[in-house]
Amino acid sequence: MDSIQEVDNSSNSDNNNNSINIAITTATSVATSSSSASTPSRYENQKRRDWNTFGQYLKNHRPPLSLSRCSGAHVLEFLRYLDQFGKTKVHTPICPFYGHPNPPAPCPCPLRQAWGSLDALIGRLRAAFEENGGKPEANPFGARAVRLYLREVRDLQSKARGISYEKKKGSDHRRRNSSRPRQQHCSHPQTWRSRNSSRSFQASIHQLVAYSTWVLFFFFFNFSLICSISM
Repeated sequence: MDSIQEVDNSSNSDNNNNSINIAITTATSVATSSSSASTPSRYENQKRRDWNTFGQYLKNHRPPLSLSRCSGAHVLEFLRYLDQFGKTKVHTPICPFYGHPNPPAPCPCPLRQAWGSLDALIGRLRAAFEENGGKPEANPFGARAVRLYLREVRDLQSKARGISYEKKKGSDHRRRNSSRPRQQHCSHPQTWRSRNSSRSFQASIHQLVAYSTWVLFFFFFNFSLICSISM
């Protein structure tokens, strides 16, 4: 009887330990998921910093501006203001490295904000404006003037830096076609053989013509030599 009671007690203790372990694991997973959900992403952090920077710019503006009075023209002023902190070299048309993607030497051309950085910045600020109570139809970051300015910056920097910002629609098509000649040779052996046979036939014709020309030249040379000796 004592042994049976000891076995029962040990089994009960094992069950209790398993239940405790399961409870701890569940609590840990829930805490981890809640912490990951509460931790903002890198995009959200950057968006919040950009929004705070723009708000500080409005406060320092002379005269100070409120968000409700902000327009596309003020957004353009903000983008031009950021150019002084840019790190992208944009060559002027009189620079000898204009259109050169990798200039071999330094030049006094100004540093500007890259078009890609400005485009991403406007996208984050546009989303932050609506998240902070702004109406989509009154969003100054989606104004037509801002879109035109970004397009102008893209074209200007593309020419100045010798870099194309356009998406190459035919790049995938060209990559697929790069292996096509080999596939054609394998999938159409008769066409490949006919081309080779025609090329070999043309080569033999050229050799025959060259040989005939050499024989005729040798014959006329000997004939003229014989005639000169007989005279």
